[in-house]
Amino acid sequence: MKTIHITSQEDLCEVADAVIEMLGRRRVVAFRGGMGAGKTTLIREIVARLGSEDTVTSPTFAIINQYSVPSGKRIFHFDFYRINDIREAYDFGYEEYFYSGDLCLVEWPEKIESLLPEDTMNVRITVDDDQSRTFEID
Repeated sequence: MKTIHITSQEDLCEVADAVIEMLGRRRVVAFRGGMGAGKTTLIREIVARLGSEDTVTSPTFAIINQYSVPSGKRIFHFDFYRINDIREAYDFGYEEYFYSGDLCLVEWPEKIESLLPEDTMNVRITVDDDQSRTFEID
């Protein structure tokens, strides 16, 4: 596990780089933290560092956003906050995304915990104060 403490949003590049570096063959990353912890902001930095020029926004209502990167691969960004029943994830075919070989970045993974692949990377975000955050990556 790697722990990174930042004191401003400008330091998020260090966290994004660490997530990318630690991915290895894993393709699903679960972002865990309360409302307003900075999950989407970190995902925006990760997507940008992977070379995408797409606009990254939280897919709160759409559930899934797709971004493209220069390698031709896709990045899928999920927000399961509004999922009330795990069957909803089955309905949109979560398996096709999680096992596609493309990177899947998941907000609110607690809503679909049992569906996450065994090798899912976890990024835990703790809000220390208005600007400071602690990130635990494993």
